[in-house]
Amino acid sequence: MKISVYIDGFNLYYGSLRNTPYRWLNISALSNFLFPKHDIKKIKYFTAQLKVRGGDKNIDKPVRQQIYWRALRTLPEVEIIEGFFLVHPVLMKRVDGKGNANVFKTEEKGTDVKLASHLLHDAHNGEFEMAVVISNDSDLAEPIRMVTQDLKLPVIVVSPFERNTLALARVATSRKQIRKGILKISQFPDKLTDAVGVFKKPDTWA
Repeated sequence: MKISVYIDGFNLYYGSLRNTPYRWLNISALSNFLFPKHDIKKIKYFTAQLKVRGGDKNIDKPVRQQIYWRALRTLPEVEIIEGFFLVHPVLMKRVDGKGNANVFKTEEKGTDVKLASHLLHDAHNGEFEMAVVISNDSDLAEPIRMVTQDLKLPVIVVSPFERNTLALARVATSRKQIRKGILKISQFPDKLTDAVGVFKKPDTWA
């Protein structure tokens, strides 16, 4: 069966990868281990470029992200589709209890909308016989319902978290979770080569 995989990058990161040794994840290997009997034609990875703000202690995050994107681009079936971050001030209570202060809050925008749009567009165009959505975002329930109920195409939801959110479980054809064992065997080699040259996994991801 011909399938397409749609990955919510930040949902995957925060659900399965953050603070683990599995961040150097080969999403093509992951998809094939999850669905070994199927023909994976396309993997779409939805994410947004990290920005460094003043006072941010982790200034290397965007650099590590770009190295990881470089690794993903060595996979011919993978397409990176970017959303964006919106920064806006939010009035919050000070930790010392002395009034309020403006805090700049960063919110990722556009990823869920783009994932939903690509899922529906590809379904209408006959790009897949079955779709896999790797996310636990309940905002994706309606587009998944449209594909499963209106277009009569199966959609399997794979949760990066310990449980599938109920909203997605109700509309998915079936569902799975990502186990640590699959993450462990789905890693890139420490060193990779592309058209620019040799590069390696970020040292802090060891």
